[in-house]
Amino acid sequence: MRLSAVLLFCAFCCAGMSRAAEVNLATLSCVKYQNEVMAPPTAAPGSDPINTMMWLFGYSVAKSGAHVMYGNALAGFGFALDAECKNNPAESLLDALSVIKPDSKNPMDLTQLECETFAARHLDLVKSDAESADTIMMWLFGFAVAKSGGHVFDAGALSTFETALMGDCKKYPGRNLFDALSSVKFGSSKS
Repeated sequence: MRLSAVLLFCAFCCAGMSRAAEVNLATLSCVKYQNEVMAPPTAAPGSDPINTMMWLFGYSVAKSGAHVMYGNALAGFGFALDAECKNNPAESLLDALSVIKPDSKNPMDLTQLECETFAARHLDLVKSDAESADTIMMWLFGFAVAKSGGHVFDAGALSTFETALMGDCKKYPGRNLFDALSSVKFGSSKS
């Protein structure tokens, strides 16, 4: 993955989305997303645009009905979302996300990864690169919110989600990650 290109894209396009405690994708129009979320007058301290875009990406993939994670498609997804919103400013962000089709190269099938294996890899990554572990968990969080029928982005709920997913993987180690993400209970995400 060309991390520097992704970082640059996210820094320009998404600085500030995590400034709000919650973002309701169903009520946020593309024009408001572009003017107040992507290019806010003042970026919030501590906001993480990469994690925000990863959440949106995971959400979009789940809404499409897919059960794979695309390792090299984040930048393309971000640019496609930006173009969709610029071309359809009155469209809701939720509808815009449903239009975006990610680059399907190098998919990792979530139905083929056991929870126990994922959990062990995640814990190893937390020790060696906590930021990357959070970024991957954020994609999974967005995916799970979409699978649960929710449409609210709340970056502050990441740790609650991570705890619930890891607990589910410990309880059902042989379950595949897709099934875990489809059934894990992590709070109110359907707002």
